[in-house]
Amino acid sequence: MDFKNLKIIGKVESCYLDKFGTPRQPGLVKESFAKILLDAEFQPEESLTGLEEFDYIWILFWFHQNTNLRFHAKVHPPRLLGETRGVFATRSPHRPNPIGLSLVKLEEVDRNSLLVSGVDLINGTPVLDIKPYLPFVESIPDARAGWAEKNSPEITVFFSEESDLFLQKYEASSTSQSNVKKLIIETLKLDPRPIIYRGFEEGKEAPYRQQHAVRLIDLDVHFEFLKKDVIVVYNIFNLNN
Repeated sequence: MDFKNLKIIGKVESCYLDKFGTPRQPGLVKESFAKILLDAEFQPEESLTGLEEFDYIWILFWFHQNTNLRFHAKVHPPRLLGETRGVFATRSPHRPNPIGLSLVKLEEVDRNSLLVSGVDLINGTPVLDIKPYLPFVESIPDARAGWAEKNSPEITVFFSEESDLFLQKYEASSTSQSNVKKLIIETLKLDPRPIIYRGFEEGKEAPYRQQHAVRLIDLDVHFEFLKKDVIVVYNIFNLNN
């Protein structure tokens, strides 16, 4: 088999514009959404026939923003706060072949695209394949999940009066099918910060910092950690203004 014949079948238009803030696993942010646009050469009207009968689909994709140039046998999963695991015991994007696999909810099948939710896909992600999810063979509820079962601290998200007012006006005029405020809350509760920026709440000094920003849809959301488990969204800007 000639692996050079690997083809990109489409691209992702996602509510997540950057790596920062994008969930590290699918299904964690139910309100997240994306559109998968298939290239015309793959005859989407024909090749998507019957997919509307399924509730969930697997997306195989390319980690196109992976900047790692060297192979590392061990990586640092953010959930483990500095501990290492073998790369093949993780879902890290830094792999010998930067291929990702996401199980997402299929909301709608259009002529040449799919609307999906519960995504962990960045805008512009190249798609390699799409497969239907088969719960009767792929669901194993009592399977062990190893280190990934370690619980993260529960984070509470508050909004300043200014940001809350902004969202009220934004959602009143938005055509998005997603609850934008809930999307922000679900995203921030996962603590998108890299490990290097965690720890100020224990008295650590620079480069630790409290204020960050994440881009969602067409919004620039600025937030601050008041404590390790409390976030306040203090400002939101429209990227189109």
